[in-house]
Amino acid sequence: MKKLFDQISEDCSRLVTKTYSTSFSMATKMLHSSIRNHIYNIYGFVRFADEIVDSFHNYPKESLLDRFEEDLYLSLDQKISLNPILNAFQETVNTHEIDIELIRAFMKSMRWDLDKKIYDTQEDYQSYIYGSADVVGLMCLKVFVKGNEKEYNELKPAAMALGSAFQKVNFLRDLKDDYQELNRTYFPSVNFNHFDEASKSSIIEEIESDFEHALSGIFKLPVEAQFGVYTAYKYYSKLLKKLKETPSINIQNTRIRVPNYQKMSVFAGSYLKYRFNLL
Repeated sequence: MKKLFDQISEDCSRLVTKTYSTSFSMATKMLHSSIRNHIYNIYGFVRFADEIVDSFHNYPKESLLDRFEEDLYLSLDQKISLNPILNAFQETVNTHEIDIELIRAFMKSMRWDLDKKIYDTQEDYQSYIYGSADVVGLMCLKVFVKGNEKEYNELKPAAMALGSAFQKVNFLRDLKDDYQELNRTYFPSVNFNHFDEASKSSIIEEIESDFEHALSGIFKLPVEAQFGVYTAYKYYSKLLKKLKETPSINIQNTRIRVPNYQKMSVFAGSYLKYRFNLL
């Protein structure tokens, strides 16, 4: 039965989300059940593509990505895939009429990660962030608004700003691993070997501006999505605060994390604000 296979596919996407990102998984649980599985499906798709280019070092990454992308577009056209992650993703794309150009932009950024190591111009930096993060925010927004184009267009800038903020926080947190393990530097005009407080402050100011732009959009989201997105926003804000308080030399030498007890505190605080209409 196709219905059973579809359920197994959704279960796989949920498991991928839970295994790879406890924080995103916890935030997604705060979404209404009518949209929750679709966000798991989007995360499963982007995570698998990202793993190909970031983790499979002893395997032919380019041919794996080629095969993944070919199967992706076949699944969108045929509305089925024997890859459970792609099968779940195509269901979300086709159900919510997610623009194929968003998916193409995402795959373009993933392909850049195969061999592009330095993003030394603002244009390349912005283009990469758009494809790797902004479009993911827009895919999720398509699910949140459930076909309401007016709402989608109104909230689009804020969704992109939130995607950018999340990605830039990840870049700053992963500065050491990206440089030492993948030989990548995403921030233009930032020399990892001379990363100082001025460089860190400039990046943080940029992220804070994105967060400020995004927050007004969160308050306008449909009620089914608002709590979950606000929770993710609060978690990343907490992570940014830790990065802000961490000396630049330490960011170069270790991966900054938010302990689980602090994550639970963030989620509890978000719930109280939501429960008492304080958002």
